[in-house]
Amino acid sequence: MKDELFLSFFFGRFLLRPQIKKFIKLRKIFFFMEFKEEIIKLLKKRTKLDEIKLEVPPSENLGDYSFPCFDLAKTLKRDPNKIAKELSEKIRSKNFRTENKGPYLNFFIDKNKLTKEVLNKILREKERYGSENLGKGKIVVIDMSSPNIAKPFGIGHLRSTIIGDVVRNLHVFLGYKVFRINHLGDWGTQFGKLIFAYKKWGNRKKLVKDPIKYLLGLYIKGNKEEYEEEGRRWFKKLEEGDKEALKLWKEFRELSLREFKKIYDLLNVNFESYAGEAFYNDKLNDAIKILQKRGIVTESEGALIVDLTQYGMPPLLLKKSDGATLYATRDIAAALYRKEKYKFSVAVYEVGSEQKLYFKQLFKTLEIAGFEWANKMVHVDHGLYLGEDGKKLSTRKGKVIFMEDILNEGVNKTKKIIQAKNPKLKNKDDISIKVAVSAIKYGDLKNDRTKDVIFNWDKFLDFNGETGPYIQYAHVRACSVLRKCKLVKDVDLSLLKEKSEIELVRHLKDFNDIVKSAAFEYKPHILAKYVYELAQKFNDFYEKVQILKSEEKIREARLVLVFSVRQVLKNGLNLLGIDALDEM
Repeated sequence: MKDELFLSFFFGRFLLRPQIKKFIKLRKIFFFMEFKEEIIKLLKKRTKLDEIKLEVPPSENLGDYSFPCFDLAKTLKRDPNKIAKELSEKIRSKNFRTENKGPYLNFFIDKNKLTKEVLNKILREKERYGSENLGKGKIVVIDMSSPNIAKPFGIGHLRSTIIGDVVRNLHVFLGYKVFRINHLGDWGTQFGKLIFAYKKWGNRKKLVKDPIKYLLGLYIKGNKEEYEEEGRRWFKKLEEGDKEALKLWKEFRELSLREFKKIYDLLNVNFESYAGEAFYNDKLNDAIKILQKRGIVTESEGALIVDLTQYGMPPLLLKKSDGATLYATRDIAAALYRKEKYKFSVAVYEVGSEQKLYFKQLFKTLEIAGFEWANKMVHVDHGLYLGEDGKKLSTRKGKVIFMEDILNEGVNKTKKIIQAKNPKLKNKDDISIKVAVSAIKYGDLKNDRTKDVIFNWDKFLDFNGETGPYIQYAHVRACSVLRKCKLVKDVDLSLLKEKSEIELVRHLKDFNDIVKSAAFEYKPHILAKYVYELAQKFNDFYEKVQILKSEEKIREARLVLVFSVRQVLKNGLNLLGIDALDEM
């Protein structure tokens, strides 16, 4: 009784301290089915705590879950070993055993029960395994991709496109409703220059045949100092609604979007909205008036600004002295419109890291304007694509890297690899496209999005390295095994005792938590690494253990394990926007 009173006081006092938030921000927190719930229930009973957080030890030799006590000991000036030991002596369960290692109370789950629970859950839930309904009734909008009209869809837009799409997939999997917005760069003085160039040198047949490359050539030709005045004159006509200028602008936009959609179709990425910069033209003045009414707009040398110097940032320019609006004006109008239209819970901007300061300015402006939802806006930034020489890939001076060319090169390389490995494979063309896209996507997604990425085809397409094709091949291998023998569901899973089998089960157990971590940290590489490790562990199991030639009862159990691996590989690949192939 005395010990329980002590523990109640001890833990309760600690929970009231503000440091608890730091303490429970653990490296990897798992919420796995009834084992964890039982552990939490027993800890609550013994400690009288309302909230229990467990962490996962760095080694399986230290248990499946761990409850650390050393920080608690610092608060009450008592030996953490004794606290862990007291709890270990009091907690008993038929599903796990406990032991204390220093200041940690470690829990070792019964492996047979763990295996049964994990694999049976996968058999029941299949494609929904790992999902949750955390986002029910909540809406997320994601501003992503956003290429410029009349310019090539270059590799620079790829990261925003595929990272944004994975963020979307993860949130949908967790029950959120998500709207993807392609905020097209479809307005600005460059269109005046382009209209002028087309009027002077344009050829309609060439325009329709290959719109993007042709328009880019025209823009480069017309973007010269001697034509500057003509470019400004045509953009002014466009702003004023001149019929001829508007007609050409609309055609350039439609032709560009048609070409972009070919890329999006290959990448299997869709959008709920293509509202670009031009969409907000009639909303700009109202947006500025709203900020003025809220008393945060000042005039500086004839321009309208929001002074952010007290927050350690330069002012945000809303309108130039000549009356021209800027990106910030449009983004504020867009934020106000999206909040009204979508009533979002979170607004995500998947835009490059070079825009970090700008988004801080934008979000702070909305915050000091009194919009309480400003703290629900998130800049999910990413690094650059670099060439193999480590230099930035660029579109300057007409030196462009077209996404279409990258895809075509990838497909051609993939066809050669598949022809060498599996010359009798049917549907080579379709599979080559899916493998090439897998290589592109995984080659990006395996990296922390904040880091720059070296683009190297040989590494992306390596079937034996940390690549998309390697993971797809693991899925193909699992499919091949399952095609050769009928799956029996009512089997003795306790027969799965090999080390490689237990490691697979442990890894499968973690899928839901990996999904949540990748979603809420906006870091797809967490999931990408997990899926790769699952493929590795499965290949290790495949090489070390007889499956189809093993004794009947063991074979049946191993087939359930293979099915479970295949299902989680498929779920993970789908979330990454990668096709899980049956053959390749």
